[in-house]
Amino acid sequence: MDKKQLRDRITARVAKELKPGSLVNLGIGMPTLVASKVEADSGIQFQSENGMIGVGTVEPCDENIDHDITNAGGKPVSATPDATYFDSALSFTLIRGGHVEASVLGALEVDASGSLANWIIPGKMVPGMGGAMDLVTGARRVIIAMEHCSKDGSPKILKECTLPLTAVGAVDLIVTERAVIEVTENGLVLLEKGEGFEVEDIIAATDAPLTIAEDLKTFG
Repeated sequence: MDKKQLRDRITARVAKELKPGSLVNLGIGMPTLVASKVEADSGIQFQSENGMIGVGTVEPCDENIDHDITNAGGKPVSATPDATYFDSALSFTLIRGGHVEASVLGALEVDASGSLANWIIPGKMVPGMGGAMDLVTGARRVIIAMEHCSKDGSPKILKECTLPLTAVGAVDLIVTERAVIEVTENGLVLLEKGEGFEVEDIIAATDAPLTIAEDLKTFG
């Protein structure tokens, strides 16, 4: 599976978790691809924390690109006909006020309790945490979209995070190319396995203990 196929699988599966008519925030990186996996008439509104509701479901092209319309990562995005724009204060009022139904974020690590580390690796230069701290505490549901393992093959789903935390116990669902995993009070539950992977493959690539759902499904 190449990088594009891997990301398409993850983001398409995340898209199925989003409720019609809901307000959803997509973090920078892979999560931004979720918008293109949603039907334009779904009623789902995508918010960008830099001050926009109405991020479009199609990638802008040379003919219609507007470099003044970007997501929080500074990448140009398309806009729906009813898109609205506002300042950062109002944007974070929406987030902190609990008006965002779901936040989709990437992660460096997630642990068995749903704690998340997604903003810094010690010793590396980063722009800062951004709005992640607010998004994971303000959104009603937090979904992580990430590759199952790091570039060196080490697990990213751990018994306990080792990197500086973004939030404690905030994650509800983890979606990788290998698995859909729910965070519960009793630990992590494997709900679905990715096509081409067996349960044994997923357990071997996961540091945290997994409970296997009785009605385990396959996605692809």
